[in-house]
Amino acid sequence: MRIDVEDLHVAYAGRTVVAGAHLVAAEGEITGLVGPNGSGKSTLLRTVYRHLRPSAGRVLLAGTDLRELTPVQSARHVAALPQERGGDFELTVREVVAMGRNPYKRAFAAEDDGDRDIVARALADAGMAEHANRRFSALSGGERQRVLLARAFAQRPDVLVLDEPTNHLDVRHQVELLVLLRARRRTTLVSLHDLNAAAAVCDRLHVLHAGAVVASGPPREVLTPALIAEVFGVRAAVVDHPLTGDPLIAFDLSAAGPCPPVPAP
Repeated sequence: MRIDVEDLHVAYAGRTVVAGAHLVAAEGEITGLVGPNGSGKSTLLRTVYRHLRPSAGRVLLAGTDLRELTPVQSARHVAALPQERGGDFELTVREVVAMGRNPYKRAFAAEDDGDRDIVARALADAGMAEHANRRFSALSGGERQRVLLARAFAQRPDVLVLDEPTNHLDVRHQVELLVLLRARRRTTLVSLHDLNAAAAVCDRLHVLHAGAVVASGPPREVLTPALIAEVFGVRAAVVDHPLTGDPLIAFDLSAAGPCPPVPAP
């Protein structure tokens, strides 16, 4: 399913955080949000998975305003991995992942064989099958991250919304996660701090700065030295990755400075 964000404005605590954002997450593609801290990435994603209500504009799922769906209908279509990742679940890993099946179950209904198969597959995909009986609260940050990702997989959504999913993961698990996302080819809207990871995994990027989308397009078109200097305030060269051919950004660590203003889109 396709996601369209149309003229989205989000404000809270008396401050406009997202100002007139337009973007598309096409069906079956991985769409990335990149931008400096405070640019509005997480706020925009929270609006897509209905944690926040926009003050203006709308989010469409296959042409339908998400606000017209019930919470259960929305949960059957959109699964989220937010940045706020609780660590106080007194549940086993498997029990946490099984929560992803709740949108499909009546209250107090027992699991069936289909649910068990889906949960097992989600655990395996996230690399947590061997930890199924451990307490979630006893896990490391990276392990919790993978469990919550497995819970999102268990929802079997049409759209995945992932806010910094590689946070707390070591290099191996970062790579495995990004490879898994590409293999699934599910409509995915993901925020990433790592521009090289975004260039490698995303079909399309939207660059946010001060709550506005200032550039959109394929990574090779968007991640230019000029844009990186304007938005992130650093000098960089963009070359071809020697192994994959993807854009590879090499930063000049001696030339970093304050981020200059970005022209209005």
